[in-house]
Amino acid sequence: MRTLIATAFVSLDGVVEAPGGEPGHRSAGWTFKDIEFDEAAYEIKGREQDEAAAMMMGRVSYEAFSPVWPTLDYFPKYNAMPKYVVSSTLQEDQLVDNWGEITILRSLDDVAALKETEGGPISIHGSATLNRNLSDAGLIDRYHLLVFPVLLGAGKRLFSQTDKDKQMLKVVESESYSNGIQKLVYDVVR
Repeated sequence: MRTLIATAFVSLDGVVEAPGGEPGHRSAGWTFKDIEFDEAAYEIKGREQDEAAAMMMGRVSYEAFSPVWPTLDYFPKYNAMPKYVVSSTLQEDQLVDNWGEITILRSLDDVAALKETEGGPISIHGSATLNRNLSDAGLIDRYHLLVFPVLLGAGKRLFSQTDKDKQMLKVVESESYSNGIQKLVYDVVR
């Protein structure tokens, strides 16, 4: 069985939208604007790339990442590994041809079936809506969160407001950094 890992930059109030400067959010770039850079806080990002066997994202994140990531030299392992895009609307002819093997999954049932296969961890990038849906369906096994010392008020949230049963998490790693960022790694308790 494969492990599904949600990795996210998140504000203290749960917003995950536009961390890197994506247009459309009034606080776009909130992970680096007004927050002093501390290289140690991002160690987990390099480790994720080394440990992941595949990458997963929703359609919106795929459309944002696919024109850019294949040209970036600091994502060599992500660029080479298989990618899964969860979308009911994306078509095969809309996939880029310079980003390795890309498979479209049409439903959460397809994601659940993929988890049952052999292979290493699958890292979910971006994809606020996908993360919420996977969490609500009980498909996420681990969270890698970098929590930033900022309150954004509005924006896409990491977790839904769905009325569901309590889900316990176990802290497996945590660290605070000089710039106020906190690394929190949680396993989902089954």
